[in-house]
Amino acid sequence: MKLDMISRYPETTPKPAPLLFVHGSFADARCWDENFLPHYARHGYEAHAFSMRGHGRSEGHEHLHTWRLADYVADLAKAVGTMPAPPVLIGHSMGGMVVQKYLEDHPAIAGVVLMASVPPQGLLPTNLHMAMRHPFLFQQMALFSLLGPTYGTPEMMRRLLFSQNMPLSKLREYFDYVQAESQVVALDMMGLNPLRLNPRQLRMPILALGARHDVFVSPAMVEETARFYNNTEVRIFPNMAHAMMLELNWREPADYLLDWLERAVTPQAAAA
Repeated sequence: MKLDMISRYPETTPKPAPLLFVHGSFADARCWDENFLPHYARHGYEAHAFSMRGHGRSEGHEHLHTWRLADYVADLAKAVGTMPAPPVLIGHSMGGMVVQKYLEDHPAIAGVVLMASVPPQGLLPTNLHMAMRHPFLFQQMALFSLLGPTYGTPEMMRRLLFSQNMPLSKLREYFDYVQAESQVVALDMMGLNPLRLNPRQLRMPILALGARHDVFVSPAMVEETARFYNNTEVRIFPNMAHAMMLELNWREPADYLLDWLERAVTPQAAAA
């Protein structure tokens, strides 16, 4: 299975731990290249993002609706295998669950960032939260999941993913990133393939990031994820929604993550 990889490199000798970004549902690697990949390359990191099978420019679109969560985990393992050293894995939304499932059998990485991630308990608590707090949006999301991008609009995407100040021109640009998603993977995350990870066995630094106005993954769920991973570091950004890497104030989470890398990851990776 050929996977599309986008890579940005620093102009100087790179930091010891490369960064590997894992996209969420209905997206592909391009969502990271708009802001995050060049930002970290400018700060001395190799920054990579790949599109999972059936996404973006990767192979497998003809079988998209048969892919399972385990297939996406296998794609992540393949991408990690191309890295020059154990990477830091940064997973957004569904990508966060792909990272957590990967850790079940591959704990030897430099660090983990769970960014507006599906929590360890899976999609059920996030769906219940959205259905209770945002019933109309939940209905729209369900229809979008079933019918695909032809049902969606940039304005609907704003309500689901972005803050209200996101310009319509940007929404139209980002709408081109949107694609269909495997509903079997959604079922896996609802409980068909639950997380079987013992957090006490993990030794790498872990960071959980959330957004105050996220209609999918509430701040309470992000904080619960941090507790699951033994009270790991957590940060909730007050003026952001779910798609933090594409928000107008994307530098806030990007710079917080950069500071965490310098504090928690780079010294350990350099020593190793």
